Amino acid sequence: MTRRTALITGASAGLGAEFARQLSARDFDLVLVARRRDRLDALAEEFAGGTGRAATVLTADLADPEAPQRLAEALAERGIAVDYLVNNAGAAGPDLLDDRDWSAQRRYFELMMVSVAHLCHLFVPGMRERGWGRVVNVASVAGRVARGGDTNYGPAKAYLVALSEGLAATLKGTGVNVTALCPGFTHTEFHDVGGLQDMKAGTPGFLWYDADVVVREGIEAVERGRPVMVSGRLYRMLDPLMQSVWTRPLFRVSR
Repeated sequence: MTRRTALITGASAGLGAEFARQLSARDFDLVLVARRRDRLDALAEEFAGGTGRAATVLTADLADPEAPQRLAEALAERGIAVDYLVNNAGAAGPDLLDDRDWSAQRRYFELMMVSVAHLCHLFVPGMRERGWGRVVNVASVAGRVARGGDTNYGPAKAYLVALSEGLAATLKGTGVNVTALCPGFTHTEFHDVGGLQDMKAGTPGFLWYDADVVVREGIEAVERGRPVMVSGRLYRMLDPLMQSVWTRPLFRVSR
């Protein structure tokens, strides 16, 4: 059986590292991408010790417009084809109105949306030609409903949902499945790195899910060919209400 390779962005921690663990357990070779080389090397050593296989480590800042192309070239030089793409890299980001540095805003859009489209542009055609592929775009429940004060993160994730649904419809019947994974609150380093510790501390525990649950549901959803997967039973119960024209206004929170 031909070995398949999964490329995971934002792989140094959180959902990205958990995707790496679960896909490694499913016998995928790994390409780990993030900005922090030391964290990637440690993760690669973990897999080498557990499975005896080396993971390919590539550092990249996906806020750089040239980063996706450089990744594709580095993999081509190594003879590595990407069969499974997990677009997980992301950040909380600047405030669209109050943070006045437009270059920071543009880099954020590059990271959250443009790089995802670029990586799909680079790797999905090869999957289609080979007749098999999987793409998981890590979006968010925040992309499912508008909230006052959220003028960057949620809208960026909403684009990933729309992109994934469009790709899934386009690729139907080709052997390539695309899923937007929409977690709610998840126990990862995201809220520490993003300076959101106080928000996390003030949020009820029943709203939080573990990373292994979110990733497992995302992997199962893309295998079933679901274009959108809202992770967590509670959030799946709420999502139809958030999408209904009758009840959606109830979930719109003013700043």
